[in-house]
Amino acid sequence: MQKEEILHIFPDFMRPRWEKVAEQADRLQEIRLRVNQPVTVLMDHRERFLSERGAFTDDIAHAGYSDEKELEAVLSHLCHYSIYAFADEIRQGFMTIRGGHRVGLSGQVILEDGERIRNIKYIRYLNIRIAHEVRGVSDKALPFLYSQGEVLNTLIISPPGCGKTTMLRDLVRNFSAGNACGKGKNVGLVDERSEIAGSYLGVPQNDIGIRTDVMDACPKREGMMMLIRSMAPDVLAVDELGNAADVEAMHRAVRCGCKMLATIHGYSMEEVERKSYMRAVMEERLFDRYLLLEKKNNRCIVSGIYDRERKLCSNWQESYCS
Repeated sequence: MQKEEILHIFPDFMRPRWEKVAEQADRLQEIRLRVNQPVTVLMDHRERFLSERGAFTDDIAHAGYSDEKELEAVLSHLCHYSIYAFADEIRQGFMTIRGGHRVGLSGQVILEDGERIRNIKYIRYLNIRIAHEVRGVSDKALPFLYSQGEVLNTLIISPPGCGKTTMLRDLVRNFSAGNACGKGKNVGLVDERSEIAGSYLGVPQNDIGIRTDVMDACPKREGMMMLIRSMAPDVLAVDELGNAADVEAMHRAVRCGCKMLATIHGYSMEEVERKSYMRAVMEERLFDRYLLLEKKNNRCIVSGIYDRERKLCSNWQESYCS
């Protein structure tokens, strides 16, 4: 990642302050701006403050603060000085910018009919999440996710912050482009929060393969059915199964002949099975493979690859960890 990509997040007059941060682009994870609060930067899973002159500090007494005008200037710049044009993104509480980076937004919510969010005004909190595309992270798992050249239904289980979206993105790329285990497949990707493809103005900023079609910023249930009707995918990919509606749509997709690639939050298969909406899925053995991720020594790793009987795949450690 080039430092210019980070600098272009900010208006011209603010860029000198962000020079040193931009120089650490490859280590950078988050930039948080909160009204009348210290500017914080997350690098290598460590939070630091930023001074008024752009120096890193661990002493809050030397931290610089964000004010309303600064936040408004950053947001206006990110919206190309037409906030109205980005009303749909703002209503969702986030927007994806060039490079696939994601900006979370918080402020005062305006409701319509008492329950539907019409807009967010007085945006006074920004969380700029820096996208890092890690190609090849799924390569060693591929031999366990195919059978006779065909993709197997696969569920990635991961606690928060263990790289499940990164793994999902790279599997989408591999399934789509083709690899030593199988030919390229048409992949339909429902990118509900614009995190996987990182689409900016409809164009993916991340490498998701040459045969991938993206339904961006669309709820999983509607997106899966729309892709099946319109794009005839061989594989459907979704992030974070979260309720019974997601699971029902997934069942319908499988009945239509699609292979599934999905993720879910969890520390173990037993924990996932305890989720009421997943119990039947596990009992029916819908998934042929389970990839379990965990964090060890501050690194995200695959701790196990399991078959549909939830038994550890034979020789996976010998092959995967070699």
